[in-house]
Amino acid sequence: MSEPASSSIDKDARIAELEAALAARDTLIDTLRHQLAQLRRMTFGQSSEKLALQIEQLELALEELEGEAEVADNRTTERAPAERPSPVRALAHHLPRSERRIEPEAGSCTCPDCGGALRPLGHDSDEQLDIAPVQWRVIRTVRPKYSCRACDRIVQAPAPVKAIARGKASFATLAHVVVNKFDHHLPLYRQAEMMAAQGIDIDRSTLAGWAGQIVGLLMRPVLLARGANKDGFEKAMK
Repeated sequence: MSEPASSSIDKDARIAELEAALAARDTLIDTLRHQLAQLRRMTFGQSSEKLALQIEQLELALEELEGEAEVADNRTTERAPAERPSPVRALAHHLPRSERRIEPEAGSCTCPDCGGALRPLGHDSDEQLDIAPVQWRVIRTVRPKYSCRACDRIVQAPAPVKAIARGKASFATLAHVVVNKFDHHLPLYRQAEMMAAQGIDIDRSTLAGWAGQIVGLLMRPVLLARGANKDGFEKAMK
């Protein structure tokens, strides 16, 4: 057998091997997606840290496989001749825009070559998706007291309503914790670690107490509608 024929057979075998590997990768990705969907359905209405950990591990494995697939697809696209440029998807219109204007180094009035006056000719624009990191803050509520000089009556504005009585978390903080736990499947211990990385020392048990009380308040109308004892419910939530 001649060398060109042997080389062609080896190339075909290599192509078949790569196609089989790609098919196996796609099958594994589909399997992980199916398992992930099943676990997410199982966690509905539950608070199992074990299930949350399994979901997290599957998500990491799926992200790694999808990342490798994206790299491989990009390499294939770079090698293949592009017939026409792929359309660029516009970023969401509802997002706020922050414009950064970059003028020529020589200014916008004088030509850097001849010194002549410049006139507007249009512009080029480009958009990038950006993110502002979560910034924690403390809201300090001050309610001044005043006393009447004539009758000694003390006047003060009423205290604002809190989501949790005597609690240290605002409505926004509680919503952040609950949405991350139940919608984004981010366990409370991971949230506590992320907060600690920003210098905020909040125990997981504290986050669990916040989440439990909020869920209890949200479920209150349902439980009362089903005949739960109001006094017993209020006592359990304290």
